[in-house]
Amino acid sequence: MSINKLAVIDCRTIPKHKMEYKIIKPYKDLKPFIHFYWKLKGNKLERQWERVFPDGCAGVLMNLGNTCLTDNGSFSLEFGKTYVVGAMTSFKDSFIDSDTHLLGVCLKPATFANFYSYASQNELTNDTIEFEKSNSFNVDKIFNNPFDYLNQFFSDRIKAKHIPLQSVINDIHSTNGQISIHELSKRNFTTVRQLERNFKRFIGLSPKEYSNIIRFQNALSIIKKLDENRSFLDVAFECGYYDHSHLTNEIKRNTGLSPSQL
Repeated sequence: MSINKLAVIDCRTIPKHKMEYKIIKPYKDLKPFIHFYWKLKGNKLERQWERVFPDGCAGVLMNLGNTCLTDNGSFSLEFGKTYVVGAMTSFKDSFIDSDTHLLGVCLKPATFANFYSYASQNELTNDTIEFEKSNSFNVDKIFNNPFDYLNQFFSDRIKAKHIPLQSVINDIHSTNGQISIHELSKRNFTTVRQLERNFKRFIGLSPKEYSNIIRFQNALSIIKKLDENRSFLDVAFECGYYDHSHLTNEIKRNTGLSPSQL
């Protein structure tokens, strides 16, 4: 199975080759809750496996093309159906065929509950689940102006402006994931236990898992721009890893690839 290393479906690294991949920012009022909308179409000349790296976000997608295999080949996305994709703790592969046509939404962390009434997010972690009809996109209406449709769909569904855990998430991002859970709880006037419970409910990950993903994403962005004057060990120390091997192991766990393959 050949993997195109940096091609993605529902996270924030944008593929640069072969398939058609487009991202659109949401309306201004939806920007606090949605990273972007995306559209992916397969290439007629090449069928390929594409790999998604974890980014701590949940997503919603609809299949507008032929059946598409995802979740490392274990789950089929069928035409006209809408699916919710939970936050991931490791990489995920999908098979992009020549007739693949997917349309999706990358939600910001902890914002799923702003649009949907659903069980705790930890029930969706690492999973793809078909939505019931009441939560699904309308396949007949979405074809002509998909991004206008999505803006209207989510504008109509928004339940609350407040985003749970926003101040905690901001603390994690401002430190690039290099903050202890005890410090997080102290800064946000809560207990570690309550923080754990809320992260599982609203994000589907523990605070430590989410922080590790943000730290990994920061390291990944630095490695991709690494020049000859900086060593891999420098990157490891800057990103809060113990040493070269600690960073290497984290990269392999999150991507299934070695640093030299990135």
